[in-house]
Amino acid sequence: MSLKSFLAYGAAFALSAVLAPAASADEGMWTFDNFPTAKVKETYGVDLNKAWFDKVQMAAVRISGCSASVVSPDGLVLTNAHCVISCAQNLASAQNDYVNDGFFTTTREEEKTCPGQTAEILLTITDVTADINAATKGLTGADFVKAQEAKSGELEKAGCGDDKTIRCQVIGFYQGGQYKLYKYRRYTDVRLVFYPEFKAGFFGGDPDNFNFPRFNLDSGFLRLYENGKPVKTPTYMKFATQAPKENELVFVAGNPGTTNRLLTVSQLETLRDVSTPTQQLMRSELRGRLIQFSEQSADNKRITTNPLNSLENGFKVGYGQQLALQDPKVMNAKRDEEAKLKAGMSTEDKAAYGDPWADIAAIQTTARELYLPNYFLESSLTSSNLFSYARTLVRAAKERSKPSAERLPEFADSRLPLTEKRLIDGSQIHPAHEQLRLEFYMLKTREYMTADSPITKLMLGKESPEGLSKRLVDGTKLADPKVRKALWDGGWAAIQASDDPMIQYALKLDDEALKLRKEYETKVTGPTRIAAEKIAKIRFKAYGTSTYPDATFSLRLSYGKVTGWDYRGVKVAPFTTFAGLYDRATGNDPFELSPKFAAAQAKIDPKVVYNFSSTNDIIGGNSGSPVINARGEVVGAAFDGNIHSLGGSYYYDGTLNRTVTVSSVAILEALDKVYGRTALVKELTGK
Repeated sequence: MSLKSFLAYGAAFALSAVLAPAASADEGMWTFDNFPTAKVKETYGVDLNKAWFDKVQMAAVRISGCSASVVSPDGLVLTNAHCVISCAQNLASAQNDYVNDGFFTTTREEEKTCPGQTAEILLTITDVTADINAATKGLTGADFVKAQEAKSGELEKAGCGDDKTIRCQVIGFYQGGQYKLYKYRRYTDVRLVFYPEFKAGFFGGDPDNFNFPRFNLDSGFLRLYENGKPVKTPTYMKFATQAPKENELVFVAGNPGTTNRLLTVSQLETLRDVSTPTQQLMRSELRGRLIQFSEQSADNKRITTNPLNSLENGFKVGYGQQLALQDPKVMNAKRDEEAKLKAGMSTEDKAAYGDPWADIAAIQTTARELYLPNYFLESSLTSSNLFSYARTLVRAAKERSKPSAERLPEFADSRLPLTEKRLIDGSQIHPAHEQLRLEFYMLKTREYMTADSPITKLMLGKESPEGLSKRLVDGTKLADPKVRKALWDGGWAAIQASDDPMIQYALKLDDEALKLRKEYETKVTGPTRIAAEKIAKIRFKAYGTSTYPDATFSLRLSYGKVTGWDYRGVKVAPFTTFAGLYDRATGNDPFELSPKFAAAQAKIDPKVVYNFSSTNDIIGGNSGSPVINARGEVVGAAFDGNIHSLGGSYYYDGTLNRTVTVSSVAILEALDKVYGRTALVKELTGK
């Protein structure tokens, strides 16, 4: 679908949004301990037992920013190509362009560790709501936030101890209505097995993104290792050798990142009026700068492929969200839902909770005032890996000298191992790209905050964004993992003694950044959490657990059926085939076949299902999630939604929202006939 068609579709994203107390058919990103089994049986006639849920849970994998699944007894993990492209980028060089040419292995000795990557499998879920509520009782503002985070860290530490193979995480659900301790088995040696070339994994590029029909081999394989050997994984999901049928029931087991379906109207208005348009303007300009940078040399083009792809994806998501927030029907439906909850409150409820919606609305004035200062000083510069390293080192050195309960939450004892791994692992650094990002956000700070702002003066001093960013990037040694490790191990004394300009710059900004962060927690985060917990209690009283919580990048299960959709008199079929890929190819980017696919055309069965759509409810973070049939077999990997799903942050419309999946049979066909990965095919099929 062209960009022009995308814009035409945009105005109708939210026209049929329905906001009901209980989830409608196929709606919901359900937790494994509250899945609507009876509803699935009633709707689809499928009865799921405990063994099925246990197997799926133990084979579902969370990786950095994405989802995945164990698909062999030897630790083989299926995900999306776009979920491992950063690994391919980190392993690449000027001589080996793995991003654009692909990464292929014949033996396990050729599999390479992905820097910074971890894989986590959920073991248990424990309700800790009472513990968190007891710790925060009677507190307000920043004290409330601090107590909540400290208790979470304490529970995580108690749950996992010092075992680095286990990760514990306290996660809030229903906007603070519940808190649960999720315990994961963690793997820190995760190796790349297979990544297809960019033109195969992202055929159609940005024009096809969030559209259908699609023709993408958006799949990749990792392997879990421990003590230098592949992990034995007797619990895994078999790889289906037949495509699903139309109207067949399928499930998506993954880790949806963030939805805002339970936010209040006033919070959505702040997103609509302040943060979303601001971020969209900056994404748009940064996209132009990255394109210009990529055109300067072949090496620049290579290192920009992944960042540009990610930015364009984020821009389109933001545009879809903005359209949904601007649609009166969506906002009016949200207002009606709030009014219904308020009308159902008893006299006792009103005495106990007051009007938490009004409380949150009052907070929005401050939230809007503090948004830009907090964003530019606390968040924007971390777009640069080098500055992010520096800030992490500075804050870790300060915080590690304190008792765990008194630290910033990201530096609690239970969270330090992951922070250290991501800091020290040897990811590639590209100085020119780093400078581009630092310079851009320094320029935007001066533009949005003005040159007279104390924040701009603190950030720039007497220097220009161009000169300061160049000085910092040229002078720092933080691109070297050994330097980062020495500073981490040396603690506060090493940080104070360092003459590294990026470390000194992070030190210069940190006190004011933390001051702003505390002000935001005192005036916005704390009061909002308190009011949101009251709304959660009112909602629970009205609906119980018949609804699902917002996404929190924790394991969820959605259900739906394989089907297309009808829109403005046009029926969109649920399947594409390899024949459609070759018909769609034009020879021009982004519809140019990869050389391997062009050479293999005569070998490939044109009737094999390539991609398919289903009614499953997903969001960003679900990328790479296994799509599973009722027998517990993986029939594909979810990699996208259709154009209508972009409002999925705020609502689900079962008539239009669709998940887009690359089929298992297509993956097998390509591994065999395009890439000749016979060992991988045998491992997946057992034949």
